[in-house]
Amino acid sequence: MVQVVVDTPAALASLDGLLPETVLAVEGLVVAEPQAPGGIEIRAPGFEILSPVRAALPFSLNKPALKASLPVFLDHAVIGLRHAQKRALFRLSAGVMAGFRATLNGLGFTEIQTPKLVASATESGANVFAVDYFGQRAYLAQSPQFYKQIMVGVFERVYEVGPVFRAEPHDTVRHINEYVSLDVELGC
Repeated sequence: MVQVVVDTPAALASLDGLLPETVLAVEGLVVAEPQAPGGIEIRAPGFEILSPVRAALPFSLNKPALKASLPVFLDHAVIGLRHAQKRALFRLSAGVMAGFRATLNGLGFTEIQTPKLVASATESGANVFAVDYFGQRAYLAQSPQFYKQIMVGVFERVYEVGPVFRAEPHDTVRHINEYVSLDVELGC
């Protein structure tokens, strides 16, 4: 993020009427400025409009909180996911997965990838999502447990970071039908 100082009427006029998220090429003098974001700012800028925004965004991306109803957000997710809060969720998730992998790799575990389309339920008691797989019935995997147990016989220590699916109704924010599972299996 770089601060651009616009202090002439001509430069300001070139930006008149532009909507937020317009893409610009900016050329100017880069000056160290400790108070500016990133410690620098661009002075005496010239602008080239690369991609103007023609209509107002459905919500503001430069506010601390994203204020949009879920349907509005989902209709405009390509924009909404750029908000700092949403980006932070992806970075946090990536960090958790990287830490999980690094820890287990350091302990001699082998990462495996198990099938996500299976012929039958692999865990009793859980409902599965049925899918048509080239005219045959298949199911989205609800757990890598069965495959991890097989692979423990091969590697002794295995883990997987991957999606799992549960076709079960849920009444709380702590239960969802699809999530990324951090699974570990260790032989004795």
